[in-house]
Amino acid sequence: MSAALHLAGPDDAERLNNLAAAFHAEMGMDLSDDHRAKAVAEVCSGIPHAVAYLIGPRNAPLGYIILSMGFSLESGGLDCMIDEFFIRAKLRGRGIGSEALIAVAKMLSANGVKSIYLEVVANDEATQRLYAKLGFKLRAHNHLMARAL
Repeated sequence: MSAALHLAGPDDAERLNNLAAAFHAEMGMDLSDDHRAKAVAEVCSGIPHAVAYLIGPRNAPLGYIILSMGFSLESGGLDCMIDEFFIRAKLRGRGIGSEALIAVAKMLSANGVKSIYLEVVANDEATQRLYAKLGFKLRAHNHLMARAL
């Protein structure tokens, strides 16, 4: 299976929305369908702060990744937060996620991005091992905090 990346545009919103709904359900995220649809439409519209990539065949994607761009003095320039990363459950363990993350890292580096960040569930050791294998490190001295506006 190929983890080819396809930049999601307006025509991909329904496919991305369906994948996001599956991810949110799996993670126990309580988002309304309307909230999710509006956010997906925005990221598919070409806003400058975030992009979504479908992973695998565009018409039958295996998953998706949403990248949110920022800037960090600590990193020395542009940085990127992996906002969401999802591979369909039946397809996990085949290297698709690793292949996609490697491709994303190469693409971001080639475009001047200095650091990539992501969230991982604290007790999800298998996912932490995967990310560590790909060069991500836990930042024990930092905790991500959030405030809705």
